[in-house]
Amino acid sequence: MAIERIVDTSVDDDEDEQVIEVTLRPQFFSDYIGQERLKKNLKLAIDAAKKRAEPIDHVLLYGPPGLGKTTMATVIANEMGANIRVTAGPAIERAGDLASILTNLQDGDILFIDEIHRLSRAVEEVLYSAMEDYKLDIVIGKGPAARSVRLDLPKFTVIGATTRTGALAAPLRDRFGHIYRLEFYTPNEIGDIIARASGILETKIHPEAASMLSTRARLTPRIANRLLKRVRDFADVNGDGIIDEPTTNRALELLEIDELGLDPADRQLLNSMVDNYGDNPVGLNTIAALTGDEATTIEDFYEPYLLQIGFIERTPRGRRVTVKGFHHLGKTHPALADK
Repeated sequence: MAIERIVDTSVDDDEDEQVIEVTLRPQFFSDYIGQERLKKNLKLAIDAAKKRAEPIDHVLLYGPPGLGKTTMATVIANEMGANIRVTAGPAIERAGDLASILTNLQDGDILFIDEIHRLSRAVEEVLYSAMEDYKLDIVIGKGPAARSVRLDLPKFTVIGATTRTGALAAPLRDRFGHIYRLEFYTPNEIGDIIARASGILETKIHPEAASMLSTRARLTPRIANRLLKRVRDFADVNGDGIIDEPTTNRALELLEIDELGLDPADRQLLNSMVDNYGDNPVGLNTIAALTGDEATTIEDFYEPYLLQIGFIERTPRGRRVTVKGFHHLGKTHPALADK
């Protein structure tokens, strides 16, 4: 059974956690902190679409988990004044499932498909003509009596979200008019997100504590909000409910989150690579075997942040721990050992 990680970027299955998660999400660009370049481009596209009284062109959002792709889709819908229908790639198992969703949309509606790279090929092919021509081709009957019927669809917008844009079929990717990558946030932006969230949660937090949390949140809003909630719980039980620097420090020590936001699972991954292979490249499947995780989990959940902070690097022969990674673990890099 997988161990729950406080720095996991996936959405918690707990209903109360999900309610809080939704409550903390901004609803309009004015509330959305960070991603300034993306917001600027989307504002322009939305203003132009509204001026022409047309739906915004299809949008593809990609980047590591937890950076706000679902939130951005909701913001786009609110800014457009449109209804949003939310689904996920794995939930649309057959072409008929997609046809049912599409025929229930209204003019101007937004269809948000999370994990769009996990759509089956049969479903993708139905989506091609729906996105390009607003037509739906369905086959009625079987065998010699089967006939194809083309239905008109309302003018709608697909917003797709993916952590793996390379896994998206080229014909599907080409049908998106706007393709944007969500970047990691800066510590200052994460600090502002924590301050905003604490206000919504009606929790008092000292600036020093918010600053400390911002450096431990792996530059990711979802993790920042999760850490804030855990530290709030600690402050309620072990203090007066006010989140100050000493309380935050004790809570993070209990959670075993270090000064760069690495948890025991991250340190185990780095230590496994170093102890078994030193500074030599290690294949992705080998790392997965060392840690007991799936290769896709390593690629989607561990790697992005470790690459971002320069603790590992990708080479043609595999992943390798850098000098910075060795130093963080308190170990000497082999290249420096002889000096």
